[in-house]
Amino acid sequence: MNDKINELNTLLKEADCLINTEQLHSVLDIMAKQITNDLSDKIPLVICVMNGGLIPSAALLERLHFPLELDYIHATRYGMKTEGNTLKWLHYPQSELNGREILVIDDIFDQGHTLEAIKEWFHDQGAKEVYTATIVNKVHNRKVENMRPDYIGIDVEDRFLFGYGMDYQGFFRNLPGIYAVKGS
Repeated sequence: MNDKINELNTLLKEADCLINTEQLHSVLDIMAKQITNDLSDKIPLVICVMNGGLIPSAALLERLHFPLELDYIHATRYGMKTEGNTLKWLHYPQSELNGREILVIDDIFDQGHTLEAIKEWFHDQGAKEVYTATIVNKVHNRKVENMRPDYIGIDVEDRFLFGYGMDYQGFFRNLPGIYAVKGS
């Protein structure tokens, strides 16, 4: 156990902080204003994508001062791995979806396969409109065609990221900034 703790502490100590807490707060304020402008008259159902979307969802929700409902899903392509292709549903929302305006919040827009599949699933369930929001957009040319979140906080270089919902082997989702593994 001590070896793992030492390994993780070394990884964090050597990591590059790409986005600090103050920058995140500024980004979240801008996103919340955009979301409020678009959805404050719709009573949306806000969906947190677990586990990565937990921290960003909480931060955005406390900035949204209008009537909304909250639910969550747990759908993943990665599990404890760094890549994966099949979307695995671990928890479906319990709220009524038919005819609803839905805002899906996740941590990162990497390639977009997961968010695209989630958005499509909500449309298949009868959602009137599905909006998507991610704190981070990883900049590279491997994106799904014709898919881009409606609300994006900040563009970040194509590196292995962790913190603020994103994990490194299941750890560090709790960090108040966005970090990149050294050398990635």
